[in-house]
Amino acid sequence: MVLGKLFGKLGGSKADAVQKGEAVEHDGYLITPVPRMESGQYYIAGTISKTIDGETREHAFVRADTHGDFQTACDHTVQKARQIIKEQGDRIFRD
Repeated sequence: MVLGKLFGKLGGSKADAVQKGEAVEHDGYLITPVPRMESGQYYIAGTISKTIDGETREHAFVRADTHGDFQTACDHTVQKARQIIKEQGDRIFRD
C-alpha cells in the first residue's frame, strides 16, 4: 500500500501529484523515472516495463537515495534501473 501511495495510485491532493521524468529505452525495457519529493528531497523511484508475449509487465522500485533536484534524481533513477535490469533481467516481473 505504501508503494501505491508513493506512485500516486491512492489519490491525494493535486499538490501530491506525481511528476514523471522522460522515459528511456534500455535493452528492450522501458524505464520511467518517477522521483518523489519528500521533506525537500527527491527519492529515487521509477518503473521498468517490458512487453512479453503480448503482455506489458511492470516493476516499480524505490531506493533510499535522495537528491535535491528533480533531474538529478531522474538520472540516478535510470542508472539504478539499468543496474536492476543487468542483475535480474526478466526475473523482476515474477509474481
